[in-house]
Amino acid sequence: MRTEYDFSKSIPNPYAEKFQKQETIQLEAEIVNYFQKLAEETSIPYKTLINLYLKDCVKSQRKLSLEWAN
Repeated sequence: MRTEYDFSKSIPNPYAEKFQKQETIQLEAEIVNYFQKLAEETSIPYKTLINLYLKDCVKSQRKLSLEWAN
């Protein structure tokens, strides 16, 4: 192996935006349980189902509707 490499002529990976980004989020047990039950029914891992659902929200530009109770 070389001690140094020259990356000055390299180009960015054109697929880098398609890679998944690892994030840690806090989910309520009710949400996790819902997707785990759905995972058992569909034979799709629950984390994949959560990702697919969120991706669908992004594609359809779904907005969250919040109403605060008095």
